[in-house]
Amino acid sequence: MVLEAIKYSHGHLEILDQLRLPHEEIYIEIKHCKDAWHAIKRMQVRGAPAIAIVAALSVAAEAEICVRGFDEAVASRAFPQTASAQETASEICRQLDYLVTSRPTAVNLADAATKLKFIVGAAVDESRSDSCSVLEEYIEAAEQMLIDDVKDNEAIGKHGAAWILKHHPRNPSDNKVSVITHCNTGSLATAGYGTALGIIRSLYTSKSLRQVFYTETRPYNQGSRLTGYELIHDSIPCTLITDSMAAALMNTKKDSENIAAVIVGADRVAANGDTANKIGTYALAVLARYHGVKFLVAAPKTTVDMETRSGADIRIEERPQIEVLNIKGPRVAQHDDVTGEQQLVQGSLEEVCVAARGTHAWNPAFDVTPAELIDAIVTEKGVVEKDASGVFQWEEVFGAGAMNASKLEVAKPLDMQPDGMTALEPST
Repeated sequence: MVLEAIKYSHGHLEILDQLRLPHEEIYIEIKHCKDAWHAIKRMQVRGAPAIAIVAALSVAAEAEICVRGFDEAVASRAFPQTASAQETASEICRQLDYLVTSRPTAVNLADAATKLKFIVGAAVDESRSDSCSVLEEYIEAAEQMLIDDVKDNEAIGKHGAAWILKHHPRNPSDNKVSVITHCNTGSLATAGYGTALGIIRSLYTSKSLRQVFYTETRPYNQGSRLTGYELIHDSIPCTLITDSMAAALMNTKKDSENIAAVIVGADRVAANGDTANKIGTYALAVLARYHGVKFLVAAPKTTVDMETRSGADIRIEERPQIEVLNIKGPRVAQHDDVTGEQQLVQGSLEEVCVAARGTHAWNPAFDVTPAELIDAIVTEKGVVEKDASGVFQWEEVFGAGAMNASKLEVAKPLDMQPDGMTALEPST
């Protein structure tokens, strides 16, 4: 059975509540943009591509209701039938701007909002346009984003798997490779298939995968809760490690497990290749470089922000410290120390404190991995590599004009400012 994190049909949007995974599979309905904003902010849906799609479809769902007249009470609230084409377009843009404020670091949401606002603007400019035609144009564009994301992810998987197998020395007696991944980058983080997890799925499908080592990804445990859920769902061989075990794993099992790469996703890739991703990604990149393991970023081109010079210009979201201090899960009735098998008490999802009373915690949601530590960036258009001078070559993805933006000075070490923003250190 295919794992569906986003269910959408005309006028009806549901998302799998990721805060309840992996112990409960509960879908929640998203009726309008406010529902989507709160679901994104609370991380009931997460992953840069999925956030953008859910945001876009939340407006489409309400627009569809208004167009079809399913619920006059809803229609009169957001898109009244008496509204002009311009008024309707303005309301769509207002909702999109509001949704963008839910998660500032992920660029896919802002990129989707910009594209959709352009489409509704063009619809208003058309002759004989009315409120209904503007809504229909928007709905069609938002629904297409859902379709395109799955195709793009499958292409990322194909390109990334081929690159890994090409660049890793093959063992004649065993041509299967193992990989390490961080956070969750699969069907739960996208419209389907996944980015970094899409590469893993492609390796598995081609019978080239031995093992996936996935980090628990503290403090929100997207790895242990979500990536583990997906890998086990698809019967992909996998082993969970804590974030702090990655160095030991590379040091002691790189050869015996044939570890070929660390593969991660991205929330924003700057023009010079610096990449913002889930906190802990930077540490993995440093470890991979030290141990001679390839480090790949997998992301659709919508995640690449050519307007952002470097990682120093990326705003880093800081989340509530309670996410570090507390942890959620069901009660354990009994467990086996040898096999790891556990019997859980159904319906007992609880929150417990894991820190000393009075503890203060710092909780940045993301960190920035410098481009110099990244071997390649895998997009749906192909694999982007660096030239001899260490500059990523974006022509295949964005055309020759993109090179002007990518030939920016690589940022020096990041200086975290008190307000959570990173600033580019001036050249000396």
